Amino acid sequence: MPARPLGRLRKGREFDSAYSEGTVFNGPLCVVRVRPNDLGLERYGFAVGKKLAPSSVVRNRTRRRLREAVREVRAGTKPRGTDVIITAKSRLLGASYPDLVRELGRQLERAMSLQVTK
Repeated sequence: MPARPLGRLRKGREFDSAYSEGTVFNGPLCVVRVRPNDLGLERYGFAVGKKLAPSSVVRNRTRRRLREAVREVRAGTKPRGTDVIITAKSRLLGASYPDLVRELGRQLERAMSLQVTK
């Protein structure tokens, strides 16, 4: 079964509204912000700061790792109407991919379950 493409948060105002109105879930590798949307699909944004990784190569690699980990975690799940922003922390840069998938899965499951009950 091919992975479905991830919806993406593209515009600055989409990020801004998710940052200001979203619920924050803090973990050891990343911070997840979740906000409901009326679109009926999940849209993701990934933030890796220049202070964390001054090299654009490292920032882009980190975003690609996060994007693929989300695809793996969310495979086979029903899309919910949410905007999700994942912000990398410094420990993420040295984490193995299986650790990243495990931690991200735990955080997303927690975030989505709390989002459904609201």
